[in-house]
Amino acid sequence: MTKQTILGRVTQLAKANINALLDQAEDPQKMLDQLIRDYTANISEAEQAVAATIGNLRLMEQDHREDVDAAKEWGDKALAASRKADELRAAGSVAEADKFDNLAKVALGRQLQSEKEAKTAEPTIASQTVVVDKLKSGLDQMKSKLTELKSKRDELVARAKSAQAQNQMMDSVKNINVLDPTSEISRFEDKVRREEAKAMGKQELAASSLDAQFEQLDSLGDSAEVEARLAALKTAS
Repeated sequence: MTKQTILGRVTQLAKANINALLDQAEDPQKMLDQLIRDYTANISEAEQAVAATIGNLRLMEQDHREDVDAAKEWGDKALAASRKADELRAAGSVAEADKFDNLAKVALGRQLQSEKEAKTAEPTIASQTVVVDKLKSGLDQMKSKLTELKSKRDELVARAKSAQAQNQMMDSVKNINVLDPTSEISRFEDKVRREEAKAMGKQELAASSLDAQFEQLDSLGDSAEVEARLAALKTAS
């Protein structure tokens, strides 16, 4: 996996819009579970790749420090050889002086080579440092996003359970709704009202029968009066 690919994937995942993804999901909880698994796997993979990238950068930095130290060391050796050559030449030992001057030249050549190697590595180290910083930042964002995903998943599960409990409660309340005309209490009330109506009907019927009896009695009284008056007429004649 190249560094560019790693950086691109880390950046893409870190910038993912969870809410937009959830809006497009048919089953948000399943999608969140899958995203969490994907994020966890990607973070693990990215951490290994980033660790390798950091390791390579540290090796380059170590090599750079060794080149810088080597350049200083060869410079010190060149200076020491040059001074020794000056001392020998002052003492009249020209051949020995030339020998140490040659050693100084060799040391200076090694110093120059080390400086070139150190300078050549510096741009790469600088660019790799930027990449590593971005990768670290991306990983931190991914881990933060993973925490957000888990929080969303837990929130969604809790809301689903709450909604399910509310629906069960409403179904139970609906089954015992005392205001429902089809409920047991309403049917019992209708039965009581019918019994009350039947009793009132019987009372009314009984009252009508009693009135009829009194009317018949009055009719009998009138007939007796008529007979009595007839008898009186016959006696008077």
